[in-house]
Amino acid sequence: MKDCAENQFLHGVLGFIRSVENLKNTERFAFTSKGRRESVADHSWRLALFAYVISSKIEGVDRGKLLALAIIHDLGETYCGDIPATKQTSDDGKEDCERKCLQKLCALLPDGIGDEMLALWEEYESCSSLEAVFVKGLDKIETLLQNVQGLNPEDFDYHFNLNYAKNHTDAHQLLRKLREIVDMETRLRI
Repeated sequence: MKDCAENQFLHGVLGFIRSVENLKNTERFAFTSKGRRESVADHSWRLALFAYVISSKIEGVDRGKLLALAIIHDLGETYCGDIPATKQTSDDGKEDCERKCLQKLCALLPDGIGDEMLALWEEYESCSSLEAVFVKGLDKIETLLQNVQGLNPEDFDYHFNLNYAKNHTDAHQLLRKLREIVDMETRLRI
């Protein structure tokens, strides 16, 4: 019976991993330094690395939780896709779509892992912990940084970046300092 339960677990995990592979194909509305459209997987990887590297400067943070939040924060885009920051509104349905998508994905996971991931995503969305506040702020800063680094189209709106998501990047002194540096780089691109 143990082998049956283990096989069920492994098949559930593989089903989940197969599904989220779509994040490699889901394009964002940012460009890499070589002019290729960035994928959600590209963004999530760099956000996780950003969170890991900066975590030593965040007093009282749980590094494991910080990484988990960074890894799962955009899983809902597996089926919903990305909505560019310039088109996001409070009533665009993005959060509900991502929640339903994540529920569908997490149903594939056994042993309460899916419930844990959903809880982490809700924590991220609501910024209800120090770790969630940081990941949300770093998510916005990573996006702004990619916009500065990217080989963008001629009509790219750098002015939008200067006001984008200030509420999240102003949530902590360290985030504000990072934002100031990236805003300075943005002004140089204008």
